[in-house]
Amino acid sequence: MALVAGVDSSTQSCKVVVRDAETGALVRSGRASHPDGTEVDPRHWWDALQQAVAEAGGLDDVAAVSVGGQQHGLVALDERGEVVRDALLWNDTRSAGAAADLVAELGGGDVALGAARWAQAVGSVPVASFTVTKLRWLRDAEPQNAARVAAVALPHDWLTWRLAGHGPADGRPGDLAALTTDRSDASGTGYWSPVTEDYRRDLLALALGRDDVVLPTVLGPATVAGHAATGGALLGPGAGDNAGAALALGMRAGDVALSIGTSGVVSAVADRPTTDASGLVTGFADASGAYLPLACTLNASRVLDAAARMLGVDHAGLSALALSAPAGADGLVLVPYLEGERTPNRPDATGALHGLRLANTTPAHLARAAVEGMLCALADGLDALRAQGVAVERVLLIGGGARSEAVRRVAPTVLGMDVVVPEAGEYVADGAARQAAWTLAATHDPAAEAPRWA
Repeated sequence: MALVAGVDSSTQSCKVVVRDAETGALVRSGRASHPDGTEVDPRHWWDALQQAVAEAGGLDDVAAVSVGGQQHGLVALDERGEVVRDALLWNDTRSAGAAADLVAELGGGDVALGAARWAQAVGSVPVASFTVTKLRWLRDAEPQNAARVAAVALPHDWLTWRLAGHGPADGRPGDLAALTTDRSDASGTGYWSPVTEDYRRDLLALALGRDDVVLPTVLGPATVAGHAATGGALLGPGAGDNAGAALALGMRAGDVALSIGTSGVVSAVADRPTTDASGLVTGFADASGAYLPLACTLNASRVLDAAARMLGVDHAGLSALALSAPAGADGLVLVPYLEGERTPNRPDATGALHGLRLANTTPAHLARAAVEGMLCALADGLDALRAQGVAVERVLLIGGGARSEAVRRVAPTVLGMDVVVPEAGEYVADGAARQAAWTLAATHDPAAEAPRWA
């Protein structure tokens, strides 16, 4: 049987799954942690990948590999392919001012016009998460580093490049021209358009002050990115984490995934691109050739973590407390902007408790308010998708937060519709593995479709 591997290089860790290419059956897996923080030396990702691969029994018998990864992270490379500075991750908000400047500048000082122009150009309005804003921050805050930038990659691009052996090694420079990405991750940069399927180098120049840097070649679904330098496995194009999860779930138009992880993501598969000038919905591409409009919050499972810590309980205890309190927590409301917020765009916001009364100052009420506050933020994202004409017919609840009984039971009330909770899994890594199997099949039959694993 042919084996394929999928990688999820996320904010917190690297996971590797090895599956049967035909049936999708899990053969083995591995995991390694990433360092905490909002800026990370990419070498830690590479080391974690090696550890996770080793724990998964290696890749010598694997026919194809694809890498899914956290989106937006800025990996700046110099002319030799060396990393210029630690990568700025999606959840680093220092470029919030740069985002505001870019929006205003494209509108000639008119913020509303600038937002509309950005949405039309790339499907999204820049916020601190996006790569384009991090490039502007780099230009303004670290001009010496900005001047050294010869290529810009995203986390999964850089890992695929390294797996193919194109990075610098043994005194030789890296091959910048060999950098590749996929349309799902490219659509989160702020300088690639899902509508035209091309880079907007004018927007890159607006951010960095020049457009002469190397950008990864954007590959279509199931397109071969190369071969692993060790073992020779075929390399798939990879995907952004949300697109990888959508591929694992087999999502179709009308399906919406609510992912409760470090961030909260409401994403849907659509057959046309979206352009939301309000910035609430980002118009990304997916990994299948369609589109993935989504709304993302910075505060999701960490809201539950914080509430559990405040109350001195574990997550099971938090869930039990929340379910013992009445719906609405007797008027106690938690605004869960504990790390600023992306949707709505409030990077400097803080959390707040409203409606405090003697009757609702109990651990159970606070636990309920935390669960409801987090879910209300995701419900806002669901409404934003509907406002863009995106069909919402089925809601899939996934991510670490979906393990909470309170979240599963309260979600239908807050969202106003039933939810489906799929079997727990490593959705991003599984989606990458499915893409690897698809890419392998497409080498024999270009018309092959993604395998329909059970």
